[in-house]
Amino acid sequence: MTEKDFLPGAYQKLPDNGKLIWKAPSNIALVKYWGKKPVQIPANPSISFTLDACATTTSVLFEKKDSNDSYSFDLLFEGKPKDDFKPKIQTFLERIEMYLPFLKEYHFTIETSNSFPHSSGIASSASGMAALSLCLMDIEKKLNPTMDESLFHAKASYLARLGSGSACRSIKGSLVQWGKHANIPKSSDLYGIEYPFEINPVFKSYCDTILLVHKGQKQVSSTVGHQLMHGHPYAENRFQQAFSNLDKLKLILVSGDLEEFVMLVESEALTLHAMMMTSMPYFILMKPDTLKIINKIWEYREATKTPICFTLDAGANVHVLYPVSDKEKVQKFIKDELAEHCENGQYIHDQVGSGAIKINT
Repeated sequence: MTEKDFLPGAYQKLPDNGKLIWKAPSNIALVKYWGKKPVQIPANPSISFTLDACATTTSVLFEKKDSNDSYSFDLLFEGKPKDDFKPKIQTFLERIEMYLPFLKEYHFTIETSNSFPHSSGIASSASGMAALSLCLMDIEKKLNPTMDESLFHAKASYLARLGSGSACRSIKGSLVQWGKHANIPKSSDLYGIEYPFEINPVFKSYCDTILLVHKGQKQVSSTVGHQLMHGHPYAENRFQQAFSNLDKLKLILVSGDLEEFVMLVESEALTLHAMMMTSMPYFILMKPDTLKIINKIWEYREATKTPICFTLDAGANVHVLYPVSDKEKVQKFIKDELAEHCENGQYIHDQVGSGAIKINT
């Protein structure tokens, strides 16, 4: 699909009001994207596990208004007005208006909440923008009832990407690939797709425990970090590495080779942070406890031969990945050895999920 496929035709009569609720999950990338082109186009393809427990629930109440010369919305987060979120929503609406031209016809009351602590280092922008996009797409579905499901989800992913790049991977599950890749059919820079190849059953129930090492504001935002890939001395090699790792991952996902999975996923995580440490200006988002956790994971894996591994987002928190068959002993290890490195001892047990769901009002 191209951008033209997401331009709407003539709408039927606009409804006067309504309310929609969607719950969208966060995701954790296995092959990372770092660096992008305008507008929200990835410099390299990526693939992620869709999570289950870590999610954003968003409701949109829409009411027809008299004038259609501006956007009109109220925003509540965890039940309270959140004015500092509004500029991002305003920018998002401006970006997507040509694809949803009814936006200025309504006043929207947007209420959103997370199942995880805010500013915990979990990608709430991904789940939040995915949930909002699905609510807005549900309004369009009312205006165009003949829209098929594949177009609905592809356009929701497309719109979510315009709000937050990785949000396009939070629509479906359990593995979502984003970014054009010659060896992945129907892959696109414009939206995420469900991974089209065979997946070994071991990866369909994979566990992810998120260790909340640092819950404060990052010293360098992801938006700024992406921009620092322009002119980065190692950028082109990194982009090619991501393409190559997606090819390698295809064989791993079919075979269920956990040893190779561990090596590829950890290498990707460390490469992401290596790009940060070698940009100009350079920066470090890992904390001392991040490194202590990584070393303990390596020691535990060597001693027990358990296929536990880590990955990192653009922050200090650690995602501990492991098969469900090892859940009991790994979670005991986390409680006994790793929790002490988390802020206030906090961590979240999660697992691979199946994507966003609509909540009936």
